[in-house]
Amino acid sequence: MKYNFDEIIDRKNTNSVNTDGFREYMFKGRENVKFPYKDDEFVRMWIADMDFATPPEIIEAIQKRLNRRILGYSQVFDPDYYLAFSNWTTRMYDWTFPKEQLVTSPGIIPALYELCEYICQPDEKVLIATPSYAYFQSAVEFNELELVCSKLNDEDGHYAINYEDFETKAKDPKVTLCIFCNPHNPTGRLWKEEELRKVGDICLRNNVWIISDEIHCDLLRTGLSHTPFAKLFPHSDRIITCMAPSKTFNMAGLMFSNVIIPNKPLRELWLRRHYTFKNPLSIAATQAAYEHGQDWHKELLQYLDGNFKFTDEFLRKHLPEAEFKIPEATYLAWINIREYISEGEDVKVLFAAQAGVLLEDGNMFVDHGQGYIRLNLACPRAVLEKGLQRISVFLNSHRPSMSV
Repeated sequence: MKYNFDEIIDRKNTNSVNTDGFREYMFKGRENVKFPYKDDEFVRMWIADMDFATPPEIIEAIQKRLNRRILGYSQVFDPDYYLAFSNWTTRMYDWTFPKEQLVTSPGIIPALYELCEYICQPDEKVLIATPSYAYFQSAVEFNELELVCSKLNDEDGHYAINYEDFETKAKDPKVTLCIFCNPHNPTGRLWKEEELRKVGDICLRNNVWIISDEIHCDLLRTGLSHTPFAKLFPHSDRIITCMAPSKTFNMAGLMFSNVIIPNKPLRELWLRRHYTFKNPLSIAATQAAYEHGQDWHKELLQYLDGNFKFTDEFLRKHLPEAEFKIPEATYLAWINIREYISEGEDVKVLFAAQAGVLLEDGNMFVDHGQGYIRLNLACPRAVLEKGLQRISVFLNSHRPSMSV
């Protein structure tokens, strides 16, 4: 490979949430809890950024912009930015959009908070599919809206939409918005065209807007392809698409995302209300990612394929009763460990204290995640192996005894 994904980079003392802020985020209210492991001894497999160096092409673009020496108020004026992003979406998904529909946001999460406010009235409801990324719920509840959940069917680790339940809930006249994760976090489902069409038909037939969070759309297993939700409904202006380079190129800290809003009144409201200035380094970095990041991206996917294969083989050998399927998308492993833990255990604390591994507990994914853990596999193979070994040793010794 041209790029070294095996390199272990020390992230301590860089204001990284992963290393320097994990206590505040993972153990809020218990930041001073004592563990047998020192803070720098943990294997970190929790927050969804990567332990790989951001592509050198992006670092070079930032340096080039820094060399201009003034970091004043900035917006996206250069038409080449739109060309870079639209060329990427054309090349990757055979889909593009008019330039006027593109706005930007300091992250998809802030965009969700704003869009819920702009689309919904105070007494209305928002529909999501669970398990779900927790910030979908946070955006809904922050705007004092009611959350409505449609549980995904778990068919031996393959998640599918319960269309009957989904449609029943979408028919509620108070449900005016659906936030849909495409591909899905945390399960890693890459929705097929027919699945997206069914969901879209249900929503649009019942006057339900769709926000499609597509932040994981470039993180697919080799040979698979992503379908933007809006691509299937080109004549609808009620589907908002959210994409970002943050997950794909490990640049989440630059806080820059693309939001495609085809509905003109909603877009005009966004432009009136949204704070429009941008970080000049984020603009330069994002444009460079879309213009020059494809080689790095291809090698990243190959490396992630290897990490998933390694994880699958490891679990089959050492934790055979854990349920895991290599996901079609994301760099996150969604693993059912119900056979190894007891209901009600504080999983995050348990793994930190007993295994020295920081990971996400399935309970954080709104609903229907109990008994699961989510592991971030976007790390050097040596780190992955160390984390899995610790998890295996702990779970095999911790497993609750079976009643006779």
